[in-house]
Amino acid sequence: MLKLDILVLSVHPDDAELGCSGTLLKEIAKGKKVGIVDLTRGELGTRGTAEIRLSEAEAAAQILGLHVRENLGLPDGFFENTKEYQLKVIAAIRKFQPEIVITNAFHDRHPDHGRASDLVEVSAFFSGLRKVETFDEGKLQEAWRPKLVLHFIQDRYIEPDILVDVTEFWDKKMASINAYGSQFFNPSWKNEPQTYISSPEFTAVVEGRAREFGKSIGVKYAEGFTTKKILGVDSIFDLK
Repeated sequence: MLKLDILVLSVHPDDAELGCSGTLLKEIAKGKKVGIVDLTRGELGTRGTAEIRLSEAEAAAQILGLHVRENLGLPDGFFENTKEYQLKVIAAIRKFQPEIVITNAFHDRHPDHGRASDLVEVSAFFSGLRKVETFDEGKLQEAWRPKLVLHFIQDRYIEPDILVDVTEFWDKKMASINAYGSQFFNPSWKNEPQTYISSPEFTAVVEGRAREFGKSIGVKYAEGFTTKKILGVDSIFDLK
């Protein structure tokens, strides 16, 4: 079993790169073990195919230096926060026993994002109940509850609970985003249908949001997170 420090459970390949890859890079540089499990293959996306998205996700994983990247294969657009899908997410959490889980925004313009947020939040709690049984390769898994569930911030503006300085890792974060050539601004895909996220303006919004968050803590770029848990620190001097 590969035990992770951080597991990102986000609904579409590229959500993690957009929402929290700077933070992942920062923690990997500190020696933390980090992985991503995408819930779906993003097969309903206007541009590209599920197969292309999977290959792009693997390329992004190499850029980020992830310890693992997997895909649960839930139906894009049609998954629900039901027992069937909760058990799949619980099994992934128990497989990697992360200390921290990161997932989609509480709510967003894309309906999958909020539903994924709820699904992962509920599953993280149920994962700690030993009477909820899941199996990996035929073996009963141990109950495991992460210490913290964080939600990154996506298209809709949400006031963050915490901000992480990712200035040092900004260029590499953008490289991981640009690995998804089918999805974001890429002149070689000019004959494909154009979407909100394939415009250069969307990339500018991603950078603008990070600069806005960074300004709040006196750095160039930052990523924001929310949580339903009250956060604590060992010392007030840890706060910026």
